[in-house]
Amino acid sequence: MFLVDTNVLLDLVTEDPVWAAWSQAELEAAALLGPLAINDVVYAELSVRYRDIADLDAMVALAELEPLPMPRQALFLAGKAFQAYRRTGGNRVSVLPDFFIGAHAAVAGLTLITRDAGRYRTYFPSLALHTPDPPEGG
Repeated sequence: MFLVDTNVLLDLVTEDPVWAAWSQAELEAAALLGPLAINDVVYAELSVRYRDIADLDAMVALAELEPLPMPRQALFLAGKAFQAYRRTGGNRVSVLPDFFIGAHAAVAGLTLITRDAGRYRTYFPSLALHTPDPPEGG
């Protein structure tokens, strides 16, 4: 099973000219290997792009995304990882959703499909990630 990060889904919803093709291809390839899921945090982040819940639910159904509730163990791990982030100088409070998403994938043994691998690799080093290839020379 794959957990899909918000940025990948927003690429499709917004028809991002840089990332939509990568995100679509990655989701299609992953879907051949197993179910695609989103958690409560991803659902909440996606909600800002929709006028009402019925439209968001229709997109989730059309994309065949399985809603996956977050276990308490993941919530606890997210808080601890965020605490470590703050101790190392991180000060952006808006990043907390990333810690919920990363912790959920780590605790549940899910592969995370994301474009934002840096923080996930740092704070959840055992987490399996599907990310874009790094640029050549980078």
